[in-house]
Amino acid sequence: MQRDLPTLHGREALLTEIDARLAAGGGVALHGPPGIGKTALLDAVAEQAASRGEAVLRLRPARGERTLAYSAAADLIRQLPPDAVAALAPAARNALAALLQGRPPRTGVPAQARRLLLPALLAHCSRTHPVLLVLDDVQWLDPESAALLTFAMRRRPGARVRAITAERRPDRDGRHRAARLCPPPVTELAVPPLAPDDLSAMLEARGLPCRTASRLHRASAGNPFLALALGSTGGDGPAWRPAPLPEVARDLARERLDGLSAEVNQTLLMAALATDPTVTLLLRAGRDDADRELRLAAAAGVVEVTGEAIRFTPPLIAQVLIEETPPAGRTRTHAALAAAAHDPLEALRHRALRGARPDASTARRLAAVADQCAARGADRTAAEFYLLAADRCPHHLARERLDWLVAAARTALTGGAPALAGRAAEAVIAADAPAGHRVRARVVLIDLAGQALGEMGETFAAALAEAGDDPALLAPVRLRLTWQAMITGDPDRAAAEARSTAAIAHRAGDATSEAMALSSLAQIQRMRGEPEWQESLARALMLPASPAPDWLHYGPHYMAARFALIDDRLDEARAELLRLLAVAEHDRIGEARVEVLRSLSEVAARAGRCREALRYAHRAVQAAQEAGLSPGPTWYTAAVAELAGGSLTAAAGFAQRGIRASEQEGDNLYLRRNLHALGQAHLRSGDTRSGVAALRRLRDLEAEAGSSDPMIVRWHADLAAGLAALGEHVEAAETLAGARKAAEQLGSTPALAGYLDRATAIVHSESGQADSAVELSTAAAALFEQLRQPVEQGHALLVAGGAERRRRRYAAARLLIGAALSIFLAADARPWAEETERALARTEGSIAPEQGLTSTELRIAGLVRDGASNREIATRLYLSVKTVEATLTRVYRKLGVRSRTQLSSRLQAPPSPPDGVPVSDVTTSA
Repeated sequence: MQRDLPTLHGREALLTEIDARLAAGGGVALHGPPGIGKTALLDAVAEQAASRGEAVLRLRPARGERTLAYSAAADLIRQLPPDAVAALAPAARNALAALLQGRPPRTGVPAQARRLLLPALLAHCSRTHPVLLVLDDVQWLDPESAALLTFAMRRRPGARVRAITAERRPDRDGRHRAARLCPPPVTELAVPPLAPDDLSAMLEARGLPCRTASRLHRASAGNPFLALALGSTGGDGPAWRPAPLPEVARDLARERLDGLSAEVNQTLLMAALATDPTVTLLLRAGRDDADRELRLAAAAGVVEVTGEAIRFTPPLIAQVLIEETPPAGRTRTHAALAAAAHDPLEALRHRALRGARPDASTARRLAAVADQCAARGADRTAAEFYLLAADRCPHHLARERLDWLVAAARTALTGGAPALAGRAAEAVIAADAPAGHRVRARVVLIDLAGQALGEMGETFAAALAEAGDDPALLAPVRLRLTWQAMITGDPDRAAAEARSTAAIAHRAGDATSEAMALSSLAQIQRMRGEPEWQESLARALMLPASPAPDWLHYGPHYMAARFALIDDRLDEARAELLRLLAVAEHDRIGEARVEVLRSLSEVAARAGRCREALRYAHRAVQAAQEAGLSPGPTWYTAAVAELAGGSLTAAAGFAQRGIRASEQEGDNLYLRRNLHALGQAHLRSGDTRSGVAALRRLRDLEAEAGSSDPMIVRWHADLAAGLAALGEHVEAAETLAGARKAAEQLGSTPALAGYLDRATAIVHSESGQADSAVELSTAAAALFEQLRQPVEQGHALLVAGGAERRRRRYAAARLLIGAALSIFLAADARPWAEETERALARTEGSIAPEQGLTSTELRIAGLVRDGASNREIATRLYLSVKTVEATLTRVYRKLGVRSRTQLSSRLQAPPSPPDGVPVSDVTTSA
């Protein structure tokens, strides 16, 4: 099916179900709110039907046509071939003529003739071609046409007449009109919102940047039309600056609200103005019929009620409701909520929101409450009270107002409220504020940019000018310039900025900024292959620094954990990361928590705990989406986890999206890492040329960035393996030689030697040096076993098995590949296990999966052929002897043999591949 429409992202499963239901006959009735994608689905179904040669009849009435009697029926009939009309009886033709002319039938034309028009016409058309009725927006059908269509469908027009219909919501009686317009049997399907990943793909197809996807998904509740409308009005701006609400979005909200009574809307207004709306709160505030009114609102698709909690879907409905309610109505509602609140702070908030007149005592009281909230870590609440205090501050307290705005910006940032933070920071910059206030406000705006620091040049320049020579103001700005240079791929400038920041922070007595600067310097030095990184990290660890939970991923302890991961000290890395995770759970920005989860996923993947790696990766992706963070880093981690324990297709998808996100944000660091993940996914799925192209691009970017540590992004072995498979043996050898030279200069850990030896084995195997390949790959497997990296061990055994197969040593090949399979299965390394099972089946030669043998049965049959006893087989495969005997009995039955001798003669060794022909199971890459 051609599905080029962007709104069809994520609709594959639904389209498949619709196709299956229609193929069985009858009809499908879709329902869902405006903009959810019903029309796009109908277009796709109609296109498919037309491609099969079916007669497609389409109707999409407009709102104004509801009062035009028979207008829809007339439009439908005009699409029918003339011979269908000519075949009508005289009474039916008279009724048809009146209907097409838009006038009532002549006196004396029986009503039955009108009702039989459509059944007769459809029956005639279906004799030559199957007929599909496609009826959109059936809520606007005129009643007369709806009656004719309903009668026609009740007449059961036959399997060759089917229908798919769509409407926005049920009628007031809760019945779906769309279902009545379908022939039986009818399947009713709700069109769901798009998932975040699918919406992201749709937005990218329309040219919107990846980083807007999570924000637009929350704002639109997964409604594709609404997300596009919101994205078209500034959706690519800063996450903290809400775009103007487009009028089309307001119209959608108004339409849903207009269908509800005034009493229901009053209850919804109270929920919209509450901080955490619950059913109990509404009842306490005087909405005695809140339960019933919320049920009506939920049926209209305005809210979702889960237990006590109330959530608007989409959230902009609450915004429109508040903005279009007169001030007096909002004041009354705030008063009721203040009286109903259990929390004194919530009561104070609603009393303050009843009016906005300047009042010094009120402002200072709100600020004092904000101070208390900040002291106990309730940063988001503190930010709201600081902003309330600033909004109610009289003119003579201008300096205090600026203090409160700066405090609001910082606490909103750390409290995970970017819109409040941006609003407060911009208010400071717009005012005639002292330099210190302006610098602190600009630092908040820089922090809100996430990975897109490359776009903050003007803000950095202004902050540096305003900071002057004050080290306390300069240190935070210079620290962020260090991060900007690292992200954009300028290591020389990054190192210079890090050293400058450390010195300035030391003069200011800012130990935390100094420690983060030294940690960044250590990271830069490590990437550039400079041994001084150890000294820089040690200096950072000695400082009495205590980064807040929101910044711990820039601190020395997190950097030490990352270096432990890089150096394959996996137990050490995991222990430190788990300790840091307990701290990061208090991170309200979300970035530190995401970074720690990402690192835990990478540790688990390398340690062979593939299920755990997937779990941590998915937690990181979800946390990044909820926090509105840049998606490139988490999509890289998800790709790595999928490569280990998920699927190669999913890994490639995450990596490709990570590449696009990193390119859009100028994040060269994670652009390189996502290219590595994509290259691996392509190589392992058999698309060797694409994999090599991705890895060559990575190689060139690393050279431009001056990165020389082959342990950080371990692409050298993968590129060499891919080049060898393409016959580029000289370039493959040069790649490995360059990596070994860099490793010798850095004194890298033994794991790198294992990677390079395994890749060298692949190159040797492809160039006809199978003996050397077996020796190198089995040595690498032994090394990875010592390092407790089972996935890498299994990969090395798989390479060794492929090399043995080239030497025509099939029994040895089966033994090695079978051992690799056991390791992959134990590690939950699903893509590796699937690849290894295919390699094992190829090695078994005449034993094929088509003969009905499972992978375990294949392995046991092969070992019997090689002369192994049942006990030897049980020992090799970690099975009981009884299990081997029972399995062997099944093998005999499936192959039609009665003894081990017959089995051995039945199973011949596989033919050897011709020399020079690549064998896929020896060119795969970890």
